[in-house]
Amino acid sequence: MKNTLLTLFLLVFITAQAQETFLHCGKIIDTKNGKVLIDKTIIVLGKTIKSIENGFLIPTNDSVIVVDLKSKTVLPGFIDMHVHIESETSPTRYLEAFTLNDADIAYNAAEIANRTLMAGFTTVRDLGGSGVNVSLRNAIAKGKIPGPRIFTAEKAIATTGGHADPTSGRKKELMGDPGPADGVINSPAEARKAVRQRYKNGADWIKITATGGVLSVTKNGQNAQFTQDEANEIVKTAKEYGMSVAAHAHGIEGMKIAIKAGVITIEHGSLMDKETALLMKQYGTYLVPTLSAGRYVAEMAKIPNYYPDIIIPKILAIDAQLKETFAMVKKEGINIAFGTDAGVFPHGENAKEFRYMVEVGWTPMFAIQSATITNAKLLDMEGQLGQLEKGFIADIVAVDEDPTQNISTLENVIFVMKEGEIYKQ
Repeated sequence: MKNTLLTLFLLVFITAQAQETFLHCGKIIDTKNGKVLIDKTIIVLGKTIKSIENGFLIPTNDSVIVVDLKSKTVLPGFIDMHVHIESETSPTRYLEAFTLNDADIAYNAAEIANRTLMAGFTTVRDLGGSGVNVSLRNAIAKGKIPGPRIFTAEKAIATTGGHADPTSGRKKELMGDPGPADGVINSPAEARKAVRQRYKNGADWIKITATGGVLSVTKNGQNAQFTQDEANEIVKTAKEYGMSVAAHAHGIEGMKIAIKAGVITIEHGSLMDKETALLMKQYGTYLVPTLSAGRYVAEMAKIPNYYPDIIIPKILAIDAQLKETFAMVKKEGINIAFGTDAGVFPHGENAKEFRYMVEVGWTPMFAIQSATITNAKLLDMEGQLGQLEKGFIADIVAVDEDPTQNISTLENVIFVMKEGEIYKQ
């Protein structure tokens, strides 16, 4: 009896493993070569792409699943390098630190993760939350809940009173004195300890808040918030533990400190000047523009009481500079990675970033490549993600139109496959 059950189990397992899916694709975006290919069949076996064939192949095996995407354009799953999957913009967001339990945050994050996946984003880098996104990453990876593949920075590292100091804006009795365990440092030694704590907590990346921030409840959104020695120690320690560093930065001085320290990405870069842009080119640093966040907060700032009063002047000051900054960034040709800052605006609307990038002056193909092959490279997944190629992970999305002709079509993803499993059709 035991042998019979084992045989049946093995037959079912082998059959499941041999299950193929044929995707009949009218158009395919070749992200590696920047081309649009027509009339292809993508054969998916298990979690990976087995092959891509010319024409629309007819399977000879009745067990093969065939998906008709002949009138659609098919792309690799998108990668967003800047999200905050534990939170979402609302007029009550600043109260939620006092009203939500970790369990509440976790349930919210699970819903947000599903929404993000349904929008075609099969991979994200979460740049600042808590241990919840570590647990969420693990649950998704084990197939317990649907969501994008997550690379998390866990809690961002700040200085006392800095952009990611979790107690900024609170009454004195509630401020306390958070330290490295809480992601707040004030010396190279504390910087080293904070990085090690993030590693211990399960982080994949390190994030620092190199300058003030727009939405933190503090006055300055531009000032440098780390010394060069502190930033250097963070990057050095992160490398020792196999991690890379991203730096939130709006102001010039903080950007320069972070770039010289060796961070991989600068997030936002709102007030960047030409000298800083040239420094980024020298160090090979990537800019994650997060245009969606800038657009959204500028609109919400017009609504009375949506943000605390101390934030409004910071929003207006940075919004006034953004158009000039990104015109210069485009002209200088610095490295660009796709990231949105989802959470600052509603999750699931991440694909608006493509349209905003095209409005700045980047081509549709450049925008698509920034969210696929570029980001795969930054995540050390360039041989697995970001392309529709034999042997790559089967993260595949489809839209109604050719995005090289109409970039807005990416805002309505109609098919989502992640690791060979269809989540939306």
